[in-house]
Amino acid sequence: MKKRNLIFFICAFGVISFIACKGPASNGAMVMPPTPVNIAEATRQAAIYYDNYPATVVALNKVELRAQVSGFITGIFFKEGEVVPKGKTLYEIDRRKYEAAYRQAEASIMSARANFNKAQKDMDRYERLAEQDAIARQTLDNAAAALETNRSQLAAAEASLLAARTDLDYSLIKAPFTGRIGISQVKLGAQVSPGTTLLNTISSEDPIAVDFVVNETDISRFVALQGKTGGDNDSTFRLQLPGGAYYKHNGKLIAIDRGVDNQTGTIKIRVEFRNPDDALKDGMSCVLNVLNDASGNRLVIPYKAITEQMGEFFVFVARDSIALQRKVHLGPKLRDQVVILDGLEQGDKVITEGFQRLRDSGRIQVGMPPQQGAKK
Repeated sequence: MKKRNLIFFICAFGVISFIACKGPASNGAMVMPPTPVNIAEATRQAAIYYDNYPATVVALNKVELRAQVSGFITGIFFKEGEVVPKGKTLYEIDRRKYEAAYRQAEASIMSARANFNKAQKDMDRYERLAEQDAIARQTLDNAAAALETNRSQLAAAEASLLAARTDLDYSLIKAPFTGRIGISQVKLGAQVSPGTTLLNTISSEDPIAVDFVVNETDISRFVALQGKTGGDNDSTFRLQLPGGAYYKHNGKLIAIDRGVDNQTGTIKIRVEFRNPDDALKDGMSCVLNVLNDASGNRLVIPYKAITEQMGEFFVFVARDSIALQRKVHLGPKLRDQVVILDGLEQGDKVITEGFQRLRDSGRIQVGMPPQQGAKK
């Protein structure tokens, strides 16, 4: 009995609900009221926008200073972090044994030259005697052999002197170019080995460069940019520093790498910047902004009018109190607006508020109702 009463109550409640929802239409079908919306017009504006690339600051000239001879560091002649001129002596390695070797090589040359001069005089004398048939032919041949031997010994002594001179020069490490030197990796008294011990690093800083990579499909675009002068009025390349501020000098493209990386399908590009204030440091991470070729007079709408569905973008366009859904292709976002590449025409009225409750061809009423204030 109780179960039958419950079923009757549910049926009665459904009838009452249906009657309550029934609209005033004559055929009895429910009519939904139009959705209140706000609209904005698609307009053409000067849209200047950039493509962003992660980049790294690199010195155009950078050298690791390493010892070429062994010994102990006996002198450091610079202040860490300063700019050193080309040719300045930076480090000294104990020179005593290299100076001794050089002097020994000089003495060897003097001895070899004296022996060569004696052999030359003997040869000249024996040749005159041989013309008179006053000596045996073998004596003349021995003198010629002795002369050539002494000539070779003199050449070997000269080579030894050059090697000793080179080692002596290597005991002084000098700046190969004008640049900023880093923090020393060795201290006074440290023992160094040839070719392995890193002493310091020196790099140029003005001008300086920024390296970044682009997809191989963009190579032709950057090849066309190589002719840009890069003056202060050329804004093709702008640099955004790690703190978000923009660098005050503009850049110019100076190099495109020789080939594409087969694994990533990218190629390295290098852009040069002036750096008179040393604001850019080698190894710094930054963002390079490259002017997009599509910049210009573009169709723009408020970004809040965009909806996304399954990776595609749509807007609702108001037409005669009806909302029509349109698929659009987006360009870059410009603050609170976005560039529309296709899908809309100038003058189209896009719905910016209230579209969350809309479906395609839904009825709309322009003008959102005012917000109800607090009761007085």
